[in-house]
Amino acid sequence: MTQSLHSMHPTSTPHAHRTADPDYWPDVARIPRSTAVRAVVARRIVERALARLPLRIRQSHQDRMIPGPDRQTGAMPTLTLHDPDAFYRRIGADGLIGFGESYMAGEWDSDDLVGLISVLATHVDELVPAALRRLRGAWVRRRPVKDRNTLDGARENIHRHYDLSNDLFRLFLDESLSYSSAVFAAFPATPATFTAAQHRKIDRLLDLAEVGPGTNLLEIGTGWGELAIRAASRGARVLSVTLSEEQRDLARRRIADAGHADTVTVDLSDYRQVEGRFDAVVSVEMIEAVGAEYWPTYFGTIRRLLAPGGRAALQAITMPHERMLATARTHTWISKYIFPGGLIPSREALGRDTTAAGLRVVDDTGFGAHYAETLRLWRERFLHETAAVEALGFDHVFCRMWELYLAYSEAGFRSQYLDVRQLLLTAADHRPEEYR
Repeated sequence: MTQSLHSMHPTSTPHAHRTADPDYWPDVARIPRSTAVRAVVARRIVERALARLPLRIRQSHQDRMIPGPDRQTGAMPTLTLHDPDAFYRRIGADGLIGFGESYMAGEWDSDDLVGLISVLATHVDELVPAALRRLRGAWVRRRPVKDRNTLDGARENIHRHYDLSNDLFRLFLDESLSYSSAVFAAFPATPATFTAAQHRKIDRLLDLAEVGPGTNLLEIGTGWGELAIRAASRGARVLSVTLSEEQRDLARRRIADAGHADTVTVDLSDYRQVEGRFDAVVSVEMIEAVGAEYWPTYFGTIRRLLAPGGRAALQAITMPHERMLATARTHTWISKYIFPGGLIPSREALGRDTTAAGLRVVDDTGFGAHYAETLRLWRERFLHETAAVEALGFDHVFCRMWELYLAYSEAGFRSQYLDVRQLLLTAADHRPEEYR
């Protein structure tokens, strides 16, 4: 998606009856001209696969229901097709990208979007027959070369997501403006406990890195400055780097308002351009934006920047290794519309690249259920603030895109397809007892 999202004009009609602006959303406004054979094949594969899963398909224009398996008890999520022909044509032409674009176009809905996607994620290996999975490489799209995270490409990729609007993110994040998983004291989480949970996450990372008075800390990926503020309040001196101009500008204001302008520096800089040595390095959910091609460089840079005895604390989303390998070769709906150039690593990939960089994983803790709760709170707030989102100039297609993105991500953690972990890394050539 190359169009700017800052000047979209909201309308007041129900989303199901709106059309997508072809200038902003060319692939949503245009139903692909897939061959009749591909559309028919897609329909047969999808209907056959979904009929075996604990969900229902409703074709609203015919009031036709395809039931789920009899073994399922209780409520099942329903996939309601407003335009079945367009839905199957998009899937026949573009697979899961078409599935997402069909939602953006208002061609399908669900009474339980997270539940529906959770079912699909849990049974992802059953959706396509094994014989066709072996032919996957012949029809899936490859990731665009322009999305590679070169020095210029990384800045453009970050700009396309994080520079949308600070006001947009303010509408659904908690008051700390933390855009990563919180760590809750108890479930279910509530908006009232959200900021404390975000601070708990930050403090655990700072504790892992032993950040305290006099610590020289590098933060890779500033966000909106909350971690830098809390590190400075411990007496650390902080250099924080980001590629987002919007985040840099607001982070600097928030840091100054908190009284830490003298001890925190926020630079618009690529992590690969940082020089110096640091007692601690902290990076929160930034590696997902690095791209697999540059993971060795990322970890090599951390190793280069760590002073003797230094510690690096990372928070990273992970996915199963085989799924990561398949995703790495594929242009997905997420990589097209949400995080261009990004890829979620597996624990195996993290272990391989940290070891190659001369780093040792000293601590590794997963807490995926906490991310599911984090995303639930974001999604509920986003949906509540839809009118305010549109008032900022983002149209109905953007709102449906972000609703699907947040639901898709929440479902990934609820189905345990995704996890999130906090890692402590140290230099492999130092003795473990030095880090106790």
